[in-house]
Amino acid sequence: MAHGKFEFQMPAPSEVVFDAFHYHAWRLRWDSLVKNTRVEGGAPCPSVGAVTVSGGKGWMQSLSMHTRFVSYSPPSLAAATMVGTAFPFSRWAASMRHRDSGEGRSILLYTYTLQAGPGFLMRCIEPLIDAVFRYQTRKRFARLQSFLAQHASDVEQWQAQGRRDVSC
Repeated sequence: MAHGKFEFQMPAPSEVVFDAFHYHAWRLRWDSLVKNTRVEGGAPCPSVGAVTVSGGKGWMQSLSMHTRFVSYSPPSLAAATMVGTAFPFSRWAASMRHRDSGEGRSILLYTYTLQAGPGFLMRCIEPLIDAVFRYQTRKRFARLQSFLAQHASDVEQWQAQGRRDVSC
């Protein structure tokens, strides 16, 4: 099983970063790994117990993952685990912690655990899958940083207009 932890400096407050990631209308504007994503039942963002379905983008378009949120506490914490399997993952879980760092900035801590499968291939492919996952994670959050550097004010304006669904 592979584990990893990243810390990303974000150019926006934690509430803005949290919403840019978890509200799918925003996420689809920047996420380099996700072509489509939705919450089963139609909510605009996850909640504890909610299952999301996300389809891969680009060379990862054949990857589709269902995740169940085990924690969802805006704007500071969200954690999810994979439901079922999605080759090459036999297990996957991740959490995101957000905290403000002052001057309109924040820190995003991303932690993950994955296991590659099927089992008989695990020892061979897991180090490669982990390396690709780490690379793509850095790339993905760099895109979020770039998006927020240009559009944090758009997200803040959207929040101020009351467009956030309070049930999220």
